[in-house]
Amino acid sequence: METAVVKERSISALGRILKKILGGIAAFFKSIYGNPKSAIGFSIIVLFMIVAIAGSCLPESQIVGMRFEAPSKEHLLGTDHLGRDLLSQLVIGSKDVLAIAFLTGVFTVFIGLVIGLVSGLIGGVVDKVLQMITNLFLSVPSFPVLLVLSTMIVIKDNFTFALILSVWNWAGLARAVRAQIISLKERDFIQICHVMGMNKGRIIFGELMPNIASYIVVNFITIMRGAITGSVGIMFLGLAELDSTNWGTMLYLIFQQGFLFNSRAILYILSPIFCIVLFQLGIVLLANGVDEILNPRLRKN
Repeated sequence: METAVVKERSISALGRILKKILGGIAAFFKSIYGNPKSAIGFSIIVLFMIVAIAGSCLPESQIVGMRFEAPSKEHLLGTDHLGRDLLSQLVIGSKDVLAIAFLTGVFTVFIGLVIGLVSGLIGGVVDKVLQMITNLFLSVPSFPVLLVLSTMIVIKDNFTFALILSVWNWAGLARAVRAQIISLKERDFIQICHVMGMNKGRIIFGELMPNIASYIVVNFITIMRGAITGSVGIMFLGLAELDSTNWGTMLYLIFQQGFLFNSRAILYILSPIFCIVLFQLGIVLLANGVDEILNPRLRKN
C-alpha cells in the first residue's frame, strides 16, 4: 500500500515537472513569435540549424559532372569548380559555420561574464587589475590581432577557430557586465539579501544573474553574428585549414582562382554570399526582437 502511494506521488511529481517544462517551452515560443522581428529571425536560424544537421549526416560529395554546370533537376544549383553538386556543398558547409558561431558565442560570453562578475563584485585591487587588462584588449583593434594569432596557431578544427575569435572579443561584454553588477549590488533588494544572511552564490545566481540575463542573451546572439564576419574574413585570407565546403573558404577560392571572371561560375559566387547575408539577417532580426521582448524600455504597449 505504501509503495503504491509513493509511486503515485512520484508520477504526480513527474507530471508537474513535465507540465512546467512544456509550459516554459510554450511561453518561449509565444514570446518569440509574438514579435515580428524575433519570429522571422528565429525561423531563419532554425532553418539553418536544420540544414546544418542535414549536412552533418550527408556523406562527402563526389564529382558528379563537369565544372560549373548549369542548374538541372539532378543538381538544383549546378556544380562547383570540381564538378560536385553545389547545393550539397552549401549544406555540408553550413555545419562548420554554425558550429564556429555557436562556440564563439559560448566562449566569449563565459569569459566576459566571469571577468565582469569578479571585477564588479570584488572591487579593489582585483577590479583595477582586471579593468587594466580589459582596457588593453579594448584599445587594440581585434582583426589584426586575430590575423597574427591565426598565423601562429594552426586552425584545424572549429573549437580552435572559435577560441581564437573569442580571445579578443570578450572585453566589451566584461566591462558592461561589471557596470551592471556595480549598479545592482547597491540596490535595496541586494542589501536586504545581505541583511538576511544569504550566501554569495544565492545572491549571484538567484538575484543578480536574472537581472542581467536579457543583456547576456542579446549579446550572445550578436556575438554569433560577429563570429561569422570574423571567421569569413580569416578564411577569405586563406589562414584557416578548413574544408572547401565552408562558405568562407568558398569565397577565398573564388578570388584566389579567379572565378569572378568566369561567367559560368555566377551561382558558385552568389550562393555563399547569399547564405552568409541571410544568416546575418536572421541573427540581427532575432537579436533586435529579443531585445524588444526582454527590455521594458523597448517593449511596445
